[in-house]
Amino acid sequence: MINIAKDFSRAPAGRFISDGPNSGTRFRDQFLVPALRSGDGSITIELDGVRAYGSSFLDEAFGGLIRIGFATTDVMRRLIFRSSDPSLVAEIKGYLR
Repeated sequence: MINIAKDFSRAPAGRFISDGPNSGTRFRDQFLVPALRSGDGSITIELDGVRAYGSSFLDEAFGGLIRIGFATTDVMRRLIFRSSDPSLVAEIKGYLR
């Protein structure tokens, strides 16, 4: 399980590493990519506890997985999103598609 607020930052922001230390690129490369490469099981992503998510962070962190070569069907099958806000999960799945 990856808890974004506890494991990464309560204030994720930006797309690129040049945007700051809590960027979508850094989260993707340091958390999501290793988790997806470590096996074929599911990975729960806890989204609650963060102050807010910007679209640039979400698109780069999750949609960026597809742009760097992960298969959409595999990522959609393996990532399980937990959030009290269903619209946030829908937004992320839109970036994955």
